[in-house]
Amino acid sequence: MKFIHFLGDTAVMSGRVIRHSTRSIDTIITVIAMPIMIMLLFVYIFGGAMNTGDVSYINYIVPGILLFCIASGVAYSSLRINNDLTKGIFERFHSMPIAKASILGGHVVASLVFNVISLLAIFLVAFGMGFRPKADVLGWILAIGILLLSILAFTWIAVTFGLLAKSFEGAGVFSYILMLLLFVSSAFAPTDSMPSAIRVFAEYQPMTPLIESIRSLLLGGTADKTTLVAVLWSLAILGFFWASAMRVYKRRMK
Repeated sequence: MKFIHFLGDTAVMSGRVIRHSTRSIDTIITVIAMPIMIMLLFVYIFGGAMNTGDVSYINYIVPGILLFCIASGVAYSSLRINNDLTKGIFERFHSMPIAKASILGGHVVASLVFNVISLLAIFLVAFGMGFRPKADVLGWILAIGILLLSILAFTWIAVTFGLLAKSFEGAGVFSYILMLLLFVSSAFAPTDSMPSAIRVFAEYQPMTPLIESIRSLLLGGTADKTTLVAVLWSLAILGFFWASAMRVYKRRMK
């Protein structure tokens, strides 16, 4: 019964966050329109100067744009959590007979739903631009699984920083770190073209295996060592920031 009660409360909380998100035009522009504009910019302006071998640039860039979209989307989760916390809304929810875990759970579920919708929009535009994946059913399942795991991992980073931040402005600062990691990775250009020191960093930071595994799976490849590394990075990030968020949440709600 407690678990069913938790699920019901989480559904109500996530519905509240989703309603607030859909009413925010700036959220929709930043989360959906901005990644699409970045994709258009790189494909049609810089794409001709990029050497990606036998892979067309639109096929090459889509995995990085998908993660860019997720990084943009989870930043708003951090802002909404910080807003609820600093305005006393969390305290009001704590005074109600609801599952306390559903308060954060609602934000996490809303982030998952909103980011999935954003990714679908990216895929639709990419198909219109000439994106042609060659993945079989298993490849699609694995690629989608990695994307969903990435959303959860990045969302818990957002939750942690939203709880830690002292102000609304500071809650989304972490997203700039995610963006930097994306640009210093194989998202937009092969790491072989980078200076040696930057190349080493790019190849061993978490974004590159995530991007490379999604790219390989969507273009007809199979799960390999890179896929395992991507999953392990995602699970490590998810576990660390989930534990951190829970610790900060309990401390701030005392």
